[in-house]
Amino acid sequence: MASLRFFELLVIILLSLAKLSSSNQIQNTFHQCLSTIQIPNTFFTPNNLNFTLLLNSTIGNLRFITPSNPKPEVIFTPLNEKHIQTAVICAKKLEIHLRFRSGGHDYEGVSFTSTMNLPFIVIDLSKLRAIQVDLIDNSVWVEAGATLGELYYRVAEKSNTHGIAAGIFTSLGVGGHITGGGYGSMMRKYGLGVDNTLDAKIINANGEIFDRKTMGEDVFWAINGGGGGSYGVIVSWKLRLVPVPAVVTVFNAPRTLEQNATRTLYKWQQVAPYFDDDLFARVIITPTNITGTTKRTISAIHNGLFLGRVDRLLKIMNQSFPELKLQKTDCSEMSWLESVMFMASFPTSVPTSFLLTGKPAFLIYFKAKSDFVKTAIPEKGMEGIWKRLFKEELPAIIWTPYGGMMGRISESATPFPHRNGVLYMIQYVNNWLVPDEQAMKKHYKWIRKLYTYMGQYVSKDPREAYVNYRDIDLGMNDKSGRNTSFVKASSWGRRYYKDNFIRLVKVKTEFDPDNFFRHEQSIPINHH
Repeated sequence: MASLRFFELLVIILLSLAKLSSSNQIQNTFHQCLSTIQIPNTFFTPNNLNFTLLLNSTIGNLRFITPSNPKPEVIFTPLNEKHIQTAVICAKKLEIHLRFRSGGHDYEGVSFTSTMNLPFIVIDLSKLRAIQVDLIDNSVWVEAGATLGELYYRVAEKSNTHGIAAGIFTSLGVGGHITGGGYGSMMRKYGLGVDNTLDAKIINANGEIFDRKTMGEDVFWAINGGGGGSYGVIVSWKLRLVPVPAVVTVFNAPRTLEQNATRTLYKWQQVAPYFDDDLFARVIITPTNITGTTKRTISAIHNGLFLGRVDRLLKIMNQSFPELKLQKTDCSEMSWLESVMFMASFPTSVPTSFLLTGKPAFLIYFKAKSDFVKTAIPEKGMEGIWKRLFKEELPAIIWTPYGGMMGRISESATPFPHRNGVLYMIQYVNNWLVPDEQAMKKHYKWIRKLYTYMGQYVSKDPREAYVNYRDIDLGMNDKSGRNTSFVKASSWGRRYYKDNFIRLVKVKTEFDPDNFFRHEQSIPINHH
């Protein structure tokens, strides 16, 4: 018995040594290949004191900070396009698997971790954050590693009547955010981030750099909503500046079950997609305690941005949605940049200059899913949701209204297909505070059961999902990732992209025929 234990221990030691030797070899050969570009303080291995600090620096979901998550062999932080090109050329030559991170907010961590049974290296783009605002051309060039908050701040610095139609969470990296769509509080007025792109720079698997003209319209179409990490490394985007009033109005109007929240939400579903295009009014739904008691209720916070003054907003709300009983005291007038802070849930005491730090308002462990609603959920259906919300500690459901510009853009204009006919999108988020394995399983189980229950009320054939709220539950590529099955990928591909999935595969097969850029849900190649 003792000799058997000794043998098992010996095997474990030998395997560990083999892995260590393999890791050292990858680190050394990659470092040697990069030596053509002498750059201090850009190459970090797990032995480096700053490695973990850098790895965790932009992770938006704390469940990927746990020790059990696969870690990269190296983190490389390029300082310019040439550095990225060299890193890609070296990785391809040495057959090293790469992951690229611009902001690190991705919901399943595919930009900085991997379940593909392959040693991998992370190219962290956080040092590439230059922003060039051009008011004459009504555009801005922004590098992939800049956050949305920095971008918004730099635009507002130049003009208080220009803005960007993109996401609400300000710590998102611009590079990856735009690749999936880019929801924001001006989507009903101007569409998504992908509807406002003018140009881009991308590096392919051979280390060549292309702009819109040289990559061609097919590739430009594919990267504009086809998800990140499939075609190449996005270095920068050129985005359209959109007009905003010097003064906008924001509001928070919480309503509980005792204040007819259910009936009000039933009406919201019927009116929110048809509001004036200047009005974005989403709903954040959470269980909460009734003040001064241990009894729980549901709080539905109607949270909105109006591109105009408060008096016009109240007139619109009183006509279209009197059930909410919105009051002037629920509203605040402010600059567009201040409204960015408000919508991102920053306390009013935090100055707008905080956006330049690139930090989020809060960090938490979470698992999320998404759905698209095309027919109003009846009150009875909502009561079923409330019953399930009461069983969890920190869940949240966000209803994001459609209509306006979202209904005027065709499904095939960009890979993002969720357009006309959608009333609103649902995001389900289950949050928790303790990184406990058993607790995590419980939280996963809860959100999956809620998702199953919701199947009867949401889009069907396919049941649509939003790629920027990536959900590995919908299916994964092969573990090797090299010969990804087209058929296997269709399970999640059609949910994210509907019929656009076929065109994305065609572009991928032509632009990256060796499937060099790949992850758990990257667009597959199809050589048949």
